Amino acid sequence: MTDLIPQLNLLLPEIFIAIMAMFILLVGLFIDDKNKHISYGLSQFTLLCAGLITASIGFSQPQFAFNDMFIFDSLALFLKMMSYITLSIVFIYSKKYLFDKNLLNGEYFSLSFFVLLGVMLMISSKNLLLMYMGLELLSLSLYALIALNRDDKKSNEAAIKYFVLGALASGLLLYGMSMLYGFSGSLDLYTIGNVIQTQNINSEILVFGLVFIVVGIAFKLGAVPFQMWVPDVYEGSVTPITMMISTIPKFAAVAMLIRFLFQGLESLIVDWQQMLLIMAILSMVIGNITAIAQKKIKRMLAYSTISHIGFVLLGFYVGTISGVQASIFYLSTYIIMTLAVFGLVILLSSSRKSIELIDDLKGLSQTHPWEAFLMMIVMFSLAGIPPTIGFYAKFSILQVVVDKEVVWPAIVAVISALIGMYYYLRIIRYMYFEKPSKKINIKTHVPMLSILTINAGGLLVLGIFPKTLMSISALAVGGSL
Repeated sequence: MTDLIPQLNLLLPEIFIAIMAMFILLVGLFIDDKNKHISYGLSQFTLLCAGLITASIGFSQPQFAFNDMFIFDSLALFLKMMSYITLSIVFIYSKKYLFDKNLLNGEYFSLSFFVLLGVMLMISSKNLLLMYMGLELLSLSLYALIALNRDDKKSNEAAIKYFVLGALASGLLLYGMSMLYGFSGSLDLYTIGNVIQTQNINSEILVFGLVFIVVGIAFKLGAVPFQMWVPDVYEGSVTPITMMISTIPKFAAVAMLIRFLFQGLESLIVDWQQMLLIMAILSMVIGNITAIAQKKIKRMLAYSTISHIGFVLLGFYVGTISGVQASIFYLSTYIIMTLAVFGLVILLSSSRKSIELIDDLKGLSQTHPWEAFLMMIVMFSLAGIPPTIGFYAKFSILQVVVDKEVVWPAIVAVISALIGMYYYLRIIRYMYFEKPSKKINIKTHVPMLSILTINAGGLLVLGIFPKTLMSISALAVGGSL
């Protein structure tokens, strides 16, 4: 019993979130439409408490629980805290929009918490079975969230497509895990890594297992050539759900990459480096080129996400701790930028008319100058233009690639970034140098606009002082690898 209590302490954030998710769902059954803010308040309270509980655990040394199935280290601490903050901001940006559409209910908040719970389990998993359980919890909750707007055909279509392709990717990942288990006789990643280092037999099985695992993770990241679901799901989902899909699951996928490739399958670095390089190059090039042709803003942002994932994978390709640190730094930057751009899209939308086309942003500086200014900052950061944090994120990736003395991937990355500048700067041109095609009538939501101002302003502040986020990212990775 005495041994069980310290182990349960490590899982207190997960236990608390699971209990609160079910409690909020029950509360939602007994409140009317006018009191939906109660569920919102409980959700924000849950995230605050979860953050405090997680911070209280500490991260001086990696800690293990339940026969080393569960790990809590600096990487887990960083990614979980980022997940709490991200989900809290998603709730803030989504509140008014979903309330106007009559979608702000206990079901939305409880499913969001189950998504978060799945992400947290994947982040702290050192066991293949636990990792797969977290993945399925995350995926099943996302399927339901995408179809939250039951009356919208696009949402239902996107949910079905994501369900079918997600089930296929999960199956491939499970198949890869079974091969690793068959080879090593263990579900523990560290044990698998030790067995691989000591035995060099049946290497074909390991490579096949590795391929299936990387494919499964690449699907969750939305990397080429497994990006076919991203544009349709982004477009079909309600914008707040799109914002959630494009941010929080990325923490889990990146954690899986680190756990698998650097803590379990590091001996197979020659094999997985080549796969990551191919996916990184294809994602950057295809993502940026395809985004140019898009007329709908959410599809453009979908292909933009694919290109950014390419940069993240390029850091992992390097295969060093500095490369992982650069990728985590880039991921954090990407999350901040994505929250800001989707928050602005939600702000400029109303319950009756949402911003769908890029042309809808024409002349925005004349009708809503402050919102246009914030959008300009975000676009500069997404394009990687100094002094925004987006520039330093791209620069850090290019630096670790050049340090590896393999220059051509860095050249491809620079060219693809220059291509990406076109469609980002095109939005700025539309906002400041075009006549308004239609007037966007929005009621200024002061709390949301204030958070958006801090969010977009943070891109400039972090760009001027980039070492703060860099140091935190380095500390997170250095304490786990």
